[in-house]
Order: sequence, then structure tokens, then C-alpha cells
Amino acid sequence: MMDRIPVVAVVGRPNVGKSTFFNRIIGRRVAIVDDQPGVTRDRNFARADWAGRDFYIVDTGGVIEGSEEGMDVAIRDQAMHAVQEADVILFLVDGKAGVQPLDERLAEVLRKTAKPVVVVANKVDNLPHDQSHLDFWSLGMGEPIPVSALSGKGSGDLLDRVLDHFPEGSDSHSDEDVIRVAIVGKPNVGKSSFINRLTGEERSVVSDVAGTTRDPIDTTFRYHGKTLVFVDTAGLRRQSKVKDSLEYYSALRTDRVVHTADVCVLLVDASEEALHAQDVRIAQTAWDAGRGLVLLANKWDLVEKETMTAPDWQKKVRERIPFLQWVPMIFTSALTGQRVRKCLDLILEVAEERGRRVETHEVNEVLEKLVRRTQPPHYRGRRVKLKYATQVSVRPPTFTIFANFPKGLPDHYIRYLHNGFRDAWSFMGTPIRLRIRSGKDDD
Repeated sequence: MMDRIPVVAVVGRPNVGKSTFFNRIIGRRVAIVDDQPGVTRDRNFARADWAGRDFYIVDTGGVIEGSEEGMDVAIRDQAMHAVQEADVILFLVDGKAGVQPLDERLAEVLRKTAKPVVVVANKVDNLPHDQSHLDFWSLGMGEPIPVSALSGKGSGDLLDRVLDHFPEGSDSHSDEDVIRVAIVGKPNVGKSSFINRLTGEERSVVSDVAGTTRDPIDTTFRYHGKTLVFVDTAGLRRQSKVKDSLEYYSALRTDRVVHTADVCVLLVDASEEALHAQDVRIAQTAWDAGRGLVLLANKWDLVEKETMTAPDWQKKVRERIPFLQWVPMIFTSALTGQRVRKCLDLILEVAEERGRRVETHEVNEVLEKLVRRTQPPHYRGRRVKLKYATQVSVRPPTFTIFANFPKGLPDHYIRYLHNGFRDAWSFMGTPIRLRIRSGKDDD
């Protein structure tokens, strides 16, 4: 199985400070904060980290257990989906208001889950003198942790407790022969059909391991001496009957899968004239995360073709999303099996490019040619010198360029260097990173 980034869900009745707490943990103002109950009707999620561990934190709407009003039912259902998705549940209560009947009813629901639940008494602002959080022992869910989301007091101790509940990660990333491939895309583009076509045609299938309701499906098999682990995020819409929750959890799961993959295969519907906003978001997420990317235009059998149909389609897509000029595209049909094997070859090529390392002397030769062709602009009346460069890491390929005035290089010149490195080595299907650092002197 892939390593999963843990999910922490924040649940509680309305107006206990969930959104303020959410914003405190991620360090920026994302969730809307208001004194009026019910402001957060949907959920927000964001990546956060503590003590070197990454995790997702989910902010849910206020739960009114027992109410049958339409909005209350929808919010309660969505919050319960967050509980199902989570590895750790933070049950937020109001330390100033004390134990409320709604807290007790929600505690009864949470006690029935198999997930670790931490009671968090918010609005305990006078730490360590205020002991009001001790009243919440009566909920029967263990030791309450006092915090002040407004000031941040107690949040470090709470996060230490949360980390204790995280599942252990695996060491699977150490196996160089394993390539993790995320099959991503909006619903109904043929992700499951693509996986089924692969497993149906390839005789060297090792296993089909179905995950829980929280996990996608892993399909593992050998191809050209490599172990490919495909993660299929298809079927996400069947996890819920609430439309908003579907779109939300599709985004959350896709984000988790993308950040644990080596290569992402983005399936789009070739029978549609343009990419959807969701396609663009997924592609951008994978690229920004430093993952390899292959764009697979599925349902090509449904497209009426002329001489330039495929090139024209590629041109439209690349004009809309410029970085896709570096991404290989392939036109397939999961239904007929057309070019499915070619996609496997592209996955191997992109994975190899993502792990490619260029010798330092070659990097500096290319840098010297680029500088001779176009000198960097002056900075505050002084000449900017690019002294030398080296590749410092792979997956994705990352280069450091040392300069006397790192801040003196404008964005357009950094793009020029980026494109020059692309022209020299291509790095098909993988993003590359350029870092500008200071040299030993500033002459």
C-alpha cells in the first residue's frame, strides 16, 4: 500500500471555534470566522505539519445532533463523512460554556467510531491557571486538552498528542524498482476501465488489493522489470449521497494520492473539446507537487477524426496550460485497449526522467552557454554574475545556481534559464526546480 498522509478531522457543535482553530493550525486565514453559528457549512481542508510530520486537517460545519432541519442534517452528514475519512478526530468543545447537551449527544456518536478521539477544550485563554477543561472528563472520552485557538496557547501540546495517534509510515519508498502511479481525473472519464484493461491484458498481475472505504484501490504488477503500483481513485462518487461532500472528498483523496505518487496519469475525456477546471486543478496539483505527469486522452474511439485532429487537440490544451508542453500526451481507448501499452512505456520513461541526474560539468557548460547568449540584467547598477550550478537532488530534478546577487535575477531571466535547461535535457513529463543561492562573495 502507498504511504498515506494522515487526516485529522475537527468536529463539534456550532460556534465552539472550529474554524479559528483550523486557521491557527495551518497558520493562515482560510476558513471564514464569525460569531454566528453555522457559518462553516461545508468543509475546508489544508495540509499542515508538526514536528516533521505532514497531515491534512479538515474543518467541518457545526453538528446539531438530533435536529431534522434540512441544513442541519446536511451539515451533520458531511461532518460524519469527515469522521469516516479521518485517522484522528479532534472533538472541539467550548471551555467557557462548559459541557452542553449537544456535546453529550455528539460524544455518544463519536464513541461508536473505531477512531482515536481527542477532546479539545477551546477558549481556555488563561492557561495554566484556568482549569475549566477538567469538566469535560464527564464526556467519558479521556483527558481533555485545553487550548486557546485565538492565542495559540496549548496547541503544541495538543499536536504532540495527535502525532501519537498517527499510523506508522512504511519504508516502501526505498525500493527503487517500485513506481507508484496515481490514476487521477474527474469522474466518468474511464479510470476504472483503464485499470481493468491493464489488469485484463497483462499476465504478470501480482495482486488486486482493495482498500477500505477511506483508501483507493491498489493494483500491482511487473512491467519491464519494474513494479508498478497503480492507485485508482475511481468510484469516489459512490462514497456519499451528498453532492457537496462528493466533490470535497474527491479533492481531498486526489490530493493525498497525488502527493504519494511518483507519476500521475491524468485521464481526460478526449470527446470533449476542452479540459475542465477540475482537470486543470489536478494537473497543477501534480506539477506543483513535483510529480511526473502523463496526460491520457481517453475515449479516443468516440472522436470523429480528421488529419490533424490529435495535433489540434494537443495545441488547444497546451495553449491553455503552458507547462503541459513538457508533458507527454497519448490518445487511448480503455474500452478497446488502443495504445494502453504505450501508456505503460511512457510511465517508465517519465519515472526515469524524474530520477535523472546530470553531471555538474555538463550543467555548468549549459549555464555558460545561456549566459553568453543573454547576460543577466544589472542589479542596482552592478553586474549580476552566475558563478556555477549543480544538480542537488532528483524526484523532481532540482538545480542550485550560485550568484553574487541572487535577488537580482528577475523572474523572466529565471524562466529563461529554466527553458534553457529544458532544451538541454528535456526532463519529459517532470517538473524541474531552480534555486538561486548566494556565492561566497558579492564582487
